[in-house]
Amino acid sequence: MHRSILAVLLFALALRGHAQQYDTLIRNGRVVDGSGNPWVHADVGIKGDRITLIGRAPASASARRTIDAKGLIVAPGFIDMLGQSEVNLLIDRGAFSKLTQGITTEITGEGESIAPQNEATIAAARDFLDHFKLKVDWRDLDGYFRRLASQGSGINLGTYVGAAQVREVVVGRDNRAPTPQELKQMQQLVETAMRQGAMGLSSALIYAPGNYASTEELITLAQVAASYGGIYASHIRSESNLEPEALDEAFRIGREGHIPVEIFHLKVSGKQNWGKMREVTEAIEKARAEGIDVTADQYPYLAGATTLGATIPPKYHAGGTDALLVRLRDTNQRTAIRNDLSTPQTAFENWWLLTGPDRILVNSVLDQSLARYQGKTVAQIAQMDHKDPLDALMDLVIADRDNTGAIYFSMNEDDLRLALGRPWVSVGTDYGEVSPTGPLSEGNAHPRAYGSFPRILGSYVRQQQVLRLEEAIRKFTSLPAQRVKLADRGLLRVGYFADITVFDPEKISDVATYEDPNRASLGVRYVWVNGVLSLIDGKPTGAVGGRPLRGPGYTPLALAEQSGTRPSERGSNWDPKAR
Repeated sequence: MHRSILAVLLFALALRGHAQQYDTLIRNGRVVDGSGNPWVHADVGIKGDRITLIGRAPASASARRTIDAKGLIVAPGFIDMLGQSEVNLLIDRGAFSKLTQGITTEITGEGESIAPQNEATIAAARDFLDHFKLKVDWRDLDGYFRRLASQGSGINLGTYVGAAQVREVVVGRDNRAPTPQELKQMQQLVETAMRQGAMGLSSALIYAPGNYASTEELITLAQVAASYGGIYASHIRSESNLEPEALDEAFRIGREGHIPVEIFHLKVSGKQNWGKMREVTEAIEKARAEGIDVTADQYPYLAGATTLGATIPPKYHAGGTDALLVRLRDTNQRTAIRNDLSTPQTAFENWWLLTGPDRILVNSVLDQSLARYQGKTVAQIAQMDHKDPLDALMDLVIADRDNTGAIYFSMNEDDLRLALGRPWVSVGTDYGEVSPTGPLSEGNAHPRAYGSFPRILGSYVRQQQVLRLEEAIRKFTSLPAQRVKLADRGLLRVGYFADITVFDPEKISDVATYEDPNRASLGVRYVWVNGVLSLIDGKPTGAVGGRPLRGPGYTPLALAEQSGTRPSERGSNWDPKAR
C-alpha cells in the first residue's frame, strides 16, 4: 500500500517537473553557437537564468513560453567590447539602444572609469551630474556595482579601472609625473579595483589627463592588473601620423607588464594615412608572433566621436575644465593654440588638421540653449556666427563648458574592411546607451550607438560578404567573452547563462544615419538577458535582467570581510548581490 502511494507521488512529481520543463523553449531556429562553427537546426531551452537544452526537444516538451524561430538565427547575446554606459545606465536602466541591436553585455571604462571616485573627480563631472540629477554615492567599484544591482540594469556590465581615473584621484589633472608615493597610491587603487572585479587596466592616451602618463607609469600600473589576471586595454596615443610609435608603446606595456593587450576602436585616421591599415594589422600580427597577446576591437563607421574640446591639444587641459576655459579666453593662449594646430607634425592627435572644420560635426550640447548648433559642422557654425572656424570652435567649448559632443569624419572604407576581416578583432560601439525618448534622447547620437552590430550583419555579412555569418557572431560573442574571461557567457552551451539574441538574417540592418541618428536598427526579434525576456519583436519589454560582471581578480572573501556579507561561491563573474 505504501509502495503504491509512493509510486503515485513520484509519478505526480515527475508530471509536475515535466510541466515546468522549460521557462522558454525556442524551436526551429538556426543556431549559431558563437564558436565560429557552421549553424545547425536546433531548439534552445531556458530554465531560470541558464540554458538547459541545445538540440531537439520532443514534441511533448512543454514550456511557459514557446517561440517559433523558423527562418531566424539564434545566437549568444552580443558583447559590446567598449560601450561607455556606466553612468547612462544609472540615468535610464532600460538600455534601449543596446537591446535593439542584440547587445546583452557591455564592457566599459576607457581611461577614465566609474571608480575610484573622490570629491575632486565628482566635482569635475558636476555639470553633467547636475543636468541629469544624478548623485555619485559610491567611491569604489564595489559601491558602484551595489548601486547598479540595486536599481537594475537592462544589460550586463563589466568595467576596467582607468589609468587616468586613478591618476586623477591621486595627482589631479596636473600635467606632471606622480611622486613615488603617489604612484604607490595609484597602484593600490588599481589593486583594490581588480579585487573588486575590474576586468583590467585601461588607458586613453590621446586625452587629458591620460595623455600626461609616461609609458613607465602605465607599465607599473599594468603589472598590478596582470597579477590579478586582467588585461591592458588602450586608446593608444595616436591613431594617425604616429600610430606605429603608439602601437610600439602598447606592445612594450604588454611585454614589460606581462599582460595581454587590447587596442580600443582600431582605426587609421587622416586622409594622408589612408591605406596604412595593412601596416597596422601586420605590426599587430608580428607582435602576436613574438609572444605578445594583442587583440583589438572596432566599430563599423568612418567617423569617430568625442568631445569638441578634444580638438584643443591636451596640454591646455591641464588643471581641468576651468583652467582650460581661462586659457581659451586669453588672446595669447588662443594664438598659441592656433599655432599648435597649424603644425602638421605634432606629438598630439591633431583632429583639426586630420579632418578640418567642414568635417567636424557637432552632435550634442549639454546646455540646451545652444541646441541650434546640433547637426551643424564647425564650418557651418562659423558661417552662422560670422567667425573664424577655430574661434567658433573655441567659443562653443567655452559656452558649453567643454560638454559639447562632436563627430570627426577621418577614416576610409578599405581600411575598415581590412581590419574587420582580422580574426582577432571584436566589436565595440564606443558609445553609451541612448534612447529616442526620455533623458538620454537629448542631442544626436553617433549612428554607431544604435547600429554597430546590425550594420555588420546587414552590410558586411549579407550584402558585401566580407565575413561569414558564423565568424561575425564569433566576433560578437565568444571572442570578447574569452578576452575578458567572462565565465559561462559568449557561447550557446548547456549550463551557460541565457544571454540570447534572435534575429532575422534577411532583414537585420542599421537605419541610423548622421543626419537622423536616433533610430533603432531593424531585424532583432528577441533578446534574453540572464533568462529575462528583454525584447520582443524589436521592442524592449521593460524587464531588466542585467547584472554587474566581476573580473578575474574578484576576491569575494576579502569583500565579505569588509562588508560582513557572505562570499559568493558562483565563480569570478557571478555577483551575489545581483540576483
